[in-house]
Amino acid sequence: MEHLGHFAREFFKALRNLLPIVAVVVLFQLVVFRQMPEDPLQLAGGLLIIGVGIALFLQGLDLSVFPVGKNLANQFTRRGKLGLLLPFGFAIGFAASIAEPALIAVAEQAELISDGRINGLVLRIVVATSVGLILILGILRVMHGWPIHWILIGGYSIILAVTFFAPPEIIGLAYDSGGVTTNVVTVPLIAAIGIGLANSIRGRSAFSDGFGLVALCVMVPMLGVQLYGWWVYAFGSTGPAPAAAPSETDPVPWPVEHLLGLGEMIRDVLPLVLVVLFFQFVALRRRLSHPLRVATGFLMVLVGLYAFVVGLKLGLFPLGTQMAEQLIERDSHVMILLFALLIGFAATMAEPALVAIAEQAAEVSPTPMNATALRLLVAAGVAAGITVGVYRILVGLPLQFVLLSAYLAVIVLVLLAPKRIVALAFDLGGATPSAVTVPLITALGVGLASAVDGRSPIIDGFGLIAFSSVFLIISVLVYTLILERFPRLRKDRA
Repeated sequence: MEHLGHFAREFFKALRNLLPIVAVVVLFQLVVFRQMPEDPLQLAGGLLIIGVGIALFLQGLDLSVFPVGKNLANQFTRRGKLGLLLPFGFAIGFAASIAEPALIAVAEQAELISDGRINGLVLRIVVATSVGLILILGILRVMHGWPIHWILIGGYSIILAVTFFAPPEIIGLAYDSGGVTTNVVTVPLIAAIGIGLANSIRGRSAFSDGFGLVALCVMVPMLGVQLYGWWVYAFGSTGPAPAAAPSETDPVPWPVEHLLGLGEMIRDVLPLVLVVLFFQFVALRRRLSHPLRVATGFLMVLVGLYAFVVGLKLGLFPLGTQMAEQLIERDSHVMILLFALLIGFAATMAEPALVAIAEQAAEVSPTPMNATALRLLVAAGVAAGITVGVYRILVGLPLQFVLLSAYLAVIVLVLLAPKRIVALAFDLGGATPSAVTVPLITALGVGLASAVDGRSPIIDGFGLIAFSSVFLIISVLVYTLILERFPRLRKDRA
C-alpha cells in the first residue's frame, strides 16, 4: 500500500511537470497557427503514458539503482578493494556510453550527414573509452579529495585550445557528444556511486565531493571527438554511403512491436546490469541485499523508461516536429526563437534524470535546498542556451566563437562561485540533455540548418545540446554567486 501511494504521488507530480509542455503546445497551436492539434486524444494519451513511465522509473531508481550504486562503492571502500574500484569505474563508464541510445542516434546522424566520413561505431567507441578513462580520474579525485574545480578548469582550457584547430565540421558534434553520453539510467547510477564513495571516506562531503563524476563524463568526450574529427578530416576519406533505411513492409502487430521495443530497451541497459552483477558476485563475492526488491526495481526502471519513450513517440515528438516545420515555413525569427525558449524550458522541467539528481542533491545538501527551485533554475538556463543556439543558426554566427565565449564565462564563474556548488552545477549540465530534450533539440537544430540558406547541417545543425548544457551551468553558478555575495537574499527567500 505504501508503494502504491508513492507511485500515485510520483504520477501526479510527473503530470504537473508536463503541464509546461502542454501549455507551449496549446499556445502555439491556438494563438500562432490558429488550429487545434491533430488528434488531441492521442496527445492526451501520450501524456498519461509519460506520467506513468516517469512514476515507475523514479520508484524503480529508489528500489534498485540508488541503493546498489551506493552499496557497491561502500563495499569497495570498506573491504579494501580499491584496486577493483578503478576497473569498475572504467567498465561502468564504457558500458553506459557504448549502448547509450542518444549517442547511437547522434552517431548515426553524423555518419549520414558527413557522407560516411565519420564512422558511427568508431565515434561511439571514442566516446565510451573517453568516459571510462575519465571515471577512473573521477574516482581517484573523490578518494584523494582533489578539488573538482581545478580539474574542470584545466580540462575545459585544453578543450577550448583544441577547438581552435579542430575542423568546423566536428566542433558542434564534439560538444553535443559530451551532452549525450549520460542518460536517465546512467546519471543516477554514476551519481549514486560518487555519493556512496564520498560517504564511505572520512573527511569527504557527499555534496561537494560526491557529485562531479557526471561532469567529468561530459567533459572528456568533447576532447576525444575533436581529436578523432581532426584525424578524420586531415587524413581520412569519404567512406561508403550509409545504407538506406529499409522500405516499409507489412505493419507489425502492436503487441509484437512493443515487445521488440522493450527488448531494445533491455539491450541498452543490459551492459550496465552485467557490469554491476559481475563486480558484485565475481569480484566482491557478495550476494545482493534484498535481491527481489532490486530485481523489481530494475524491472520498474525498464518498463517505466519504455513507457516514457512510447508516450513521447505517441504524443509529443510528432507534434513537436510538426510545429518546428510550421515555424520554419513561416520564416518568422521571433516565433522560432520564442518556440525554442518555451520548449526548452518545458522539456527540461519534464526530464526524469533532472528530477532524480535534483532530489538526490536536496537529500545530501548540508544546507536546505529545494529540488523544484533547482529544476526551475536549470530549465531557465537550458531555455536561454537553446535560444542563443537557435539565434546563432538563424544569423550565421560561427559556432566555435560563441561556444568559446560561453565556456570562458564558465571558467571565470568557477573561480568566483562557491566551490561546494561547482560539481553539482556541472553534473546538472550532464544530466539534463536526456530522453526528452535531446531528440527535440537535435531535430530542431538539423531542421533549421537544412532550411536556412547558407547553413550546413553538419557544421551548424549540431551544437544546441552543448548550448543547453553550458548555459544551465552558467545559470546555477550565477545564482549561487549572487546568494553568496548578497546573503540577505537567501534570508528573504527562506
